[in-house]
Amino acid sequence: MAIELKIPEAGESVTEAMIGEWLVKEGDWVDVDQSIAVIETDKVNLELPAPEAGVISKLLKEEGDEAAIGETVAHLEPQAKPDGAASAGDEPAAETSAETSDDSKAGSGAEPKVMPAAQRLLDQHGIDAGLIEATGKSGHVLKEDVQRYLDAAQADKSAAPEPAAPTPAESKPAPAPEAGARSEEVVKLTMLRRRVAERLVASQQEMAQLTTFNDCDMSAVIGLRKEYQERFVAKYGFKLGFMSFFVKAVIEGLKEIPQLNAEMRDDSLVFRNYYDIGVAVGGGKGLVVPVIRNAERLSFAGVENTISDLAKRARDNKLSLEDLQGGTFTISNGGIYGSLLSTPIVNPPQSGILGMHRIEERPVAVNGQVEIRPMMYLALSYDHRIVDGREAVTFLKRVKETIENPERILLEV
Repeated sequence: MAIELKIPEAGESVTEAMIGEWLVKEGDWVDVDQSIAVIETDKVNLELPAPEAGVISKLLKEEGDEAAIGETVAHLEPQAKPDGAASAGDEPAAETSAETSDDSKAGSGAEPKVMPAAQRLLDQHGIDAGLIEATGKSGHVLKEDVQRYLDAAQADKSAAPEPAAPTPAESKPAPAPEAGARSEEVVKLTMLRRRVAERLVASQQEMAQLTTFNDCDMSAVIGLRKEYQERFVAKYGFKLGFMSFFVKAVIEGLKEIPQLNAEMRDDSLVFRNYYDIGVAVGGGKGLVVPVIRNAERLSFAGVENTISDLAKRARDNKLSLEDLQGGTFTISNGGIYGSLLSTPIVNPPQSGILGMHRIEERPVAVNGQVEIRPMMYLALSYDHRIVDGREAVTFLKRVKETIENPERILLEV
């Protein structure tokens, strides 16, 4: 009797999902617990595992189709693995001569098992599967593994290998584009992007949002990082970044202006005595805001380590629902993309968000003299129903003073 494969639960607030990608096709044999699909929700991506070994007899949804939580999307016929049958994602055995077969048996190792989506990405970029570090179950190469390889290659400024060029005899001139030809490409929004769009519009409509600006001199923080970076890396194994300073500075500001760490609930104002700081990062499917829990209890190294872990899992689409829930205040760093100034949008039900921007050397007046200093614009957007302008300005000044005098964090003054 066929087993119904259903969309799994993904949290109380998640009611629908989308088939992001089928990792199998009808007729494929799958192992128990093998992932057969990537399920996208408005919060996290999930993998749909096979509860038993068997054959995928029917796929009821196409990639991009929506489904309710608990809805059946595929059928699995449980059965023992037939002799010689390959699991979904295994490389098909090529027809070879006896001599070739003997040579392959004498080879140093088996070919890596590549999932279909990963194979398409490998073929697209002309990459050998042997170069990819596999993280899937049973040593399978996943699409995320290939994407991670491509991201690393781009970060090292070394382009991924291109497919081999045809020989001159096979070369054909590319057809000239039609004069004045124009084309369009329709791409369906992911569940995450749709949810982000809904929340941003709702945030603008339901709050009385206002933004106040200031700038800060980054000289002291840059000097501290330069002085202690080598020892920090030697001790912890990762770099000391700017974000940990801002997380600590924000906490100091929130202690002084608790309204920015509060939320409006019905006709009441709920103040929190803890600081769960959301940090906006670019994920594999778009911008996400994972949360640093109890950030006030963490050291600089603890903050940096947590941010690094969350950012890596965001890129690999491996954040859990718990990583994204809650948050009492958000920090967004548009400066890493080159932004000079922006007005961030508050993430409800929070009442504030701090926008960081790129560091730019500018002439400023210091003790009556004009000096060139590394300056950063800061933007605080806040819910004016909860936070008055005086409080918002005071908070931003506190952040500025803490960044310009980071020793205040340790002295708590």
